[in-house]
Amino acid sequence: MRKRILVTGGAGFISSNFIRHLLTATPHDVVSLDALTYAGNVDNLTDLMGHERLSFVHGDVRNRELVAEIVREVDVIVNAAAESHVEKSILEGAREFVTTNVEGTQILLDAVREHPVERFVLISSSEVYGTAEREPMDEEHPLNPRSPYAATKAGADRLAYAYHVTYGLPIVIVRPFNNYGPYQHPEKVVPRFITQALADLPLTVHGDGHATRDWLYVEDHAEAIDAVLAADVSDVAGEVLNLATGVDISVSRIADLVLEQLGKPAALKANVPERPGQVDRHIGSTEKAERVLGWRARTSFEDGLERTIAWYEQNRLWWESAQAEQTASGSASSS
Repeated sequence: MRKRILVTGGAGFISSNFIRHLLTATPHDVVSLDALTYAGNVDNLTDLMGHERLSFVHGDVRNRELVAEIVREVDVIVNAAAESHVEKSILEGAREFVTTNVEGTQILLDAVREHPVERFVLISSSEVYGTAEREPMDEEHPLNPRSPYAATKAGADRLAYAYHVTYGLPIVIVRPFNNYGPYQHPEKVVPRFITQALADLPLTVHGDGHATRDWLYVEDHAEAIDAVLAADVSDVAGEVLNLATGVDISVSRIADLVLEQLGKPAALKANVPERPGQVDRHIGSTEKAERVLGWRARTSFEDGLERTIAWYEQNRLWWESAQAEQTASGSASSS
């Protein structure tokens, strides 16, 4: 059945890949709403802008009137709008993170109370868990966010769940583990390592690089969200679903793999001081998503990294432009 889907933060990394998936693999119409901050790059959607099933709205998820106007015309909401730069939340303060990640979600939820939709998918984050207390982390793992960014994602996550319990809204919360792939801003660790290596610059690793993450290729993530939309709403409303691979890899090992695949000297890897609020280990349970959605990540990290490196090699102008904008705004890079 053809639906009209609102994707907030639609010019961001994960959301632009998801929109690309929707337009190539489904019959749905898409409305992309994005404020086009540093994290939302209209170039991420350039090849799609003329598509007959895509409408782009330049606007802020915190704009109550605009959000209400859009929500009344759609069937499904996928809320991916977020400030996501962990180090920026630490160094520059949490205000923008609170207003976008928490208040923006609240404005969308209130709009859905007035103009009901078939389902509302919140893109949360595995960062809400903090460091693993048990492994793998399942959806019942305690929430112990360790950065202002993670705390605001946890706030939005629990607010959305509360609207399901209190008002009966058809909320589905997904907690993706660390994504990587094409169109990711070079502030993030995988593209940062790739672009540093391509430029023969040091690959800077925070601390000794022992911190591990569960790395999810972004196309697998898009397929998972599609599976959420295709599921019977009675099976997923009110549920929290990890999107993970069940495999974790250290930041130091990723630097080594990037250098190996690009034929660069191992001496390019350099350690810098640890950042505050670092999470030591993230590895996600895949059982619930497989049981509820029939979904499991298809892409190994080695294959995903090879595809990601090839994309950055072929799209140097894209990431050089993103880096220039980052430098102009004074943002620090993040891992």
